Amino acid sequence: MMQPGITKLVIVGGGTAGWIAAAAFSRLLGERLTIELVESEAIGTVGVGEATIPQIIRLNAILGIDEHEFLRATSGTFKLGIEFVDWGRQGSRYLHTFGDTGMNLGNVAFHHYWRRSVSGQAVPDPKGLWDYSLHQQAADQARFGKLDRVGNTAMTGLAYAYHFDASRYALFLRAYSEARGVTRTEGIVQSVERQGESGDITAIGLADGTRVAGDFFIDCTGFRSLLLGGELGVGYEDWSRWLPCDRALAVPSERLPTLVPYTRATAKAAGWQWRIPLQHRTGNGHVYSSGFTSDDAAADVLLKGLDTKALGDPRPIRFTTGRRAAFWAQNCVAIGLSSGFLEPLESTSIHLIQSHISRLIQLFPRAGNPAALRDEYNRRCAAEFAQIRDFLILHYHRTDRDDSEFWRYCKHMAVPDSLSHKLELFAAAGRVGRDPDDLFRDASWVQVMLGQGIMPADYDPMADSVAPQQLGEFLTNLRILISRAVAQLPSHEDYLRQHCPADESLLAA
Repeated sequence: MMQPGITKLVIVGGGTAGWIAAAAFSRLLGERLTIELVESEAIGTVGVGEATIPQIIRLNAILGIDEHEFLRATSGTFKLGIEFVDWGRQGSRYLHTFGDTGMNLGNVAFHHYWRRSVSGQAVPDPKGLWDYSLHQQAADQARFGKLDRVGNTAMTGLAYAYHFDASRYALFLRAYSEARGVTRTEGIVQSVERQGESGDITAIGLADGTRVAGDFFIDCTGFRSLLLGGELGVGYEDWSRWLPCDRALAVPSERLPTLVPYTRATAKAAGWQWRIPLQHRTGNGHVYSSGFTSDDAAADVLLKGLDTKALGDPRPIRFTTGRRAAFWAQNCVAIGLSSGFLEPLESTSIHLIQSHISRLIQLFPRAGNPAALRDEYNRRCAAEFAQIRDFLILHYHRTDRDDSEFWRYCKHMAVPDSLSHKLELFAAAGRVGRDPDDLFRDASWVQVMLGQGIMPADYDPMADSVAPQQLGEFLTNLRILISRAVAQLPSHEDYLRQHCPADESLLAA
C-alpha cells in the first residue's frame, strides 16, 4: 500500500534561502502542494549575499522573471567576474571572469597556445593571458552590453551575473511567491513536534501558540539550523583547518563614482575585503580569521579600505566554514546557511541555495520518505560542497605571500588530496583535472591557477601544430577582434540607465 501523499510543505525561515525555495516550489510544484513559509521580522538575516554567478540567470528563467524588472527592484548591476587583488603576491591583480580567454583551436584549449607564445620560442612580443579576455577588456573600461559572439567568429561573447541588494531580492521573491499562493506566517519557532514511530517532524509551535503542521519541512533558519541541526541532531563537519576565516564585518558605503561591472576581492593581512557595486550604494565587507587578528583591528582594516564614505557601522557575522553531515534527514532538508557555509569568496552562496532547491525538486518524494532519494540528494550535495571548497582553498594556499602569519599558515597548510592532484596536474603541463559535474569550468580553474602564480612547465604538444608566424597572426587578430567588440559596447552605467534604472521609490524608503 502506498504511503499518504505529501501535500503540505512548510518552509521555516525567510531571507534569500526561504523565499527562493518558496518561489521555486510554488512555480514548479504549486499545483500539488500547499506551501506555508514561517518567518519573523524580529529575527535578522545575514543578507550579505549580493554577488552571484551566471547560474542565477537559469533560476530567473525557470521562474519567468524579467531581468530588467528584477534589477530595477533590487538596485542591481551586472557582473563579469571577480577581480582578485594582492592574492598570489602583493601587487598582483587578475580577473576571474565568467567567460573564456581567447579562442580554442580544434581540441586544444587556448591557454596552451598562449603558454607556447610566452615560452620565448614562437612569438616575439608575447602578451598576458588577460590581453585575450573580452571580459577583462570590458571590465577595465567599465563597459557592458548583451553580446553573444565576437564578430562572425566562434569566440563566445559576454557571460554575466548580477550584483543586487539581498534584502530587496527577498522582498521581490516574497511578492512573487505570495502571488502564486504561498502563505506567509509571522512568528518565532518555540517547539517542534515529531511522530513517535518514524521520528519525522509533524508540526512546529510558534511563540504566540500557533501550530503549523506539515508533511515535509525545509529548514532555512540560517546558522542556527533549528530543525536539521537542533531538533534532528545532524552534526557539522568543520573545514576551518583549510579555510581559517571565521568572521566577517559588513558595512554599506556610498555609491561608487563609476559603476564597474565586477566584484573586487582584496587580500588583507588576515583575510580579504569585498567590494560590490550597486546602483544606490556599495556593499563592503572584511572576511578574516579571529586566530590571526582582533575584531577591532579587522574593523579598522575594513573602514580604511573603503573607496567611498561608510553609511553605517560594521555589522559582525560569525561562522565556521563547513557543512552538515547530512543535508536531508527524516522529512527535513536544510537549505542555505542551515546546511553549511562556504565563505563568499567566489559568490557561491546564492548558487548553493538554488542548486540544492533544484536538486530537491528533482528528487522530491510523492509520498513517504524514501531513503534512496535522501541518500542521492545527500551524496550530490556533499560532492558539490567539496568541489567548491577545493576551489576556495586554491586561492589561499597557492600564494607567494609570506608577509603575515595568516598567509604563511595558508601557504604551508596541508590541503585535500583532491586539490593537490589538480595543482600538480596543472603545474606539469597546464592540464585541468576537473570533475565532470564541477561547478567551475576549465576556464575558471585556468584563470585562478595562472592568476595565483602557477605557470605550467609545459603545454599540450598539439599546440605545436601551428607554425610560429601563424600563431603570432592568430593572437594579434584575437586582440584586434576583442578591442573592436569592446569599443562598441555602451558603458555599464549607460546600459543600466537605459534598461533597468533602480526604482526611485525603493531608494527613498
